[in-house]
Amino acid sequence: MRQTILLLSAGIDWLRIGFTGLLGVALVLAALAWAVRTRRLNAFGPLAKLARGVADPLIAPIERRTVRFGVSHANAPWWAWVVLLLLGAFALGALGFVRDVIVNVFYAVDQGPRGLLRLGVSSVFAVLQLALFGRVIMSWVGGTYSKLGQLAYRLTEWFLAPLRSVIPTIGMVDISPMVAYFLLTLIRGFVVGAL
Repeated sequence: MRQTILLLSAGIDWLRIGFTGLLGVALVLAALAWAVRTRRLNAFGPLAKLARGVADPLIAPIERRTVRFGVSHANAPWWAWVVLLLLGAFALGALGFVRDVIVNVFYAVDQGPRGLLRLGVSSVFAVLQLALFGRVIMSWVGGTYSKLGQLAYRLTEWFLAPLRSVIPTIGMVDISPMVAYFLLTLIRGFVVGAL
């Protein structure tokens, strides 16, 4: 099991290095495509041909979506780079999460029933914090009434409602989710430490 964890960690490190290199290449291609689109670079030169041949087919799917929201065609290469950055960060985060779950389960099993109890309690707090985070994100993007938004609401409203009645809003901003996240972190540390 330890070798699996070490291999997974090494794989994540190599992916991080590869992704950083890919981001660098994508940044150069985005800059070239932007320079051609804004006529800062000769449209018939070799760099422009490279940008149209390599970068434009990769940018096209993002460009079709961003133009609908009023983004200029010239800025589409930068948005494509941002999307690549976010996808890579999500993929690396997901792999790190899987690795951490494997590590936690391994050590919990190694400690016996007490370790499994600590893992279970810690997992409940992690789910509540994730639901709280999801609820905030869903409120920003308009997904409050989706199935995922409703699930996040049901998981978090029981402890957000009392906080909301005590904590005043700051202007139009409800800070009770931030306070709840902080409190969950403190309670999680205390409860898991006591077990």
